[in-house]
Amino acid sequence: MIVKDYISYLENFVTDNRKAILKKVLSQRTRYFTVALEDLYQMHNVSAVVRSADIFGWQDMHIVQKKYDPKLSHAIAKGAEKWLDIHHYEHTQTVIDRLKQKGYRIVATTPHTDDVGLPDFDISQPAAFFFGVEKDGLSELVMDQADVFLKIPMYGFTESFNISVAAALIMHRVTESLHTSEIAWQLPQSEQELLYMQWLEKSIKSIDLIKKDYFSNK
Repeated sequence: MIVKDYISYLENFVTDNRKAILKKVLSQRTRYFTVALEDLYQMHNVSAVVRSADIFGWQDMHIVQKKYDPKLSHAIAKGAEKWLDIHHYEHTQTVIDRLKQKGYRIVATTPHTDDVGLPDFDISQPAAFFFGVEKDGLSELVMDQADVFLKIPMYGFTESFNISVAAALIMHRVTESLHTSEIAWQLPQSEQELLYMQWLEKSIKSIDLIKKDYFSNK
């Protein structure tokens, strides 16, 4: 009830149009699929994947930073990072263990295996799609523990896509398949409510003063 009361209070400071947009986007959010980036060093690639994740409604992103610490480019991400839950790690094993515990299959995206082509990818189970460092690809740690190796069909001389392009292609394909399936991929109501509250806060410029005023009267 406390959360609902707080949401009702915050809604007083947001236009009806803004509330409608937040609710529409929220209805399309999912944690059924997620993406993990392993030690990318080009910030425009990280930022582009963040932007794609928001566009396709993937709420969570996982970023492993061992050697490199790329900063998001706001010009490329277009502020998408504001609306996502981005989790940072120092070790690849940590994110693999965490995602497996949550029931995700570990999907290694690579052009060098023929396990599963993108058009044939099975969406019947939650999946975490791993993308590796630009030059060398995914680490042996990911490759050894992957449940699936995923390949995008290619018909030219070039051996691989730019990593942000590959991520966008995969996200688009599996998201379209998910939305036309009978899988319950939307966020639970309790998670939608919490995100809505957070998004309302992020939509209000004077949120610190508003929060202080609200909670000082409780």
